[in-house]
Amino acid sequence: QVQLVESGGGLVQAGDSLKLSCAASGFSVSSYAIGWHRQAPGKQREWIASIVTSGDTTFADSVRGRFTLFRDNAKNTVYLQMNSLRPGDTGVYYCGNIGLHYWGQGTQVTVSS
Repeated sequence: QVQLVESGGGLVQAGDSLKLSCAASGFSVSSYAIGWHRQAPGKQREWIASIVTSGDTTFADSVRGRFTLFRDNAKNTVYLQMNSLRPGDTGVYYCGNIGLHYWGQGTQVTVSS
């Protein structure tokens, strides 16, 4: 059974850092592209980052240079390291298996000014 569970969200101040985790089961994260989306209050869900099987990563302009993405194959987990957080980063963050079109339930990130 495919499952993705996000964790690590919380309430932080602008300039702080957070590391989100995306723990997978039912498949290997090294065998699929994994993406991260976020949905800000009152806005549409948007793509922010992806890591492909080779380990290459891509980021949306809004987070490039502040967010990094890495994978721990032994833990079957993908991590989104978020630095220099801004109030505009507030939202629910989702990770997903792009190939299987399966997404987790999300974790809330709130950045106060």
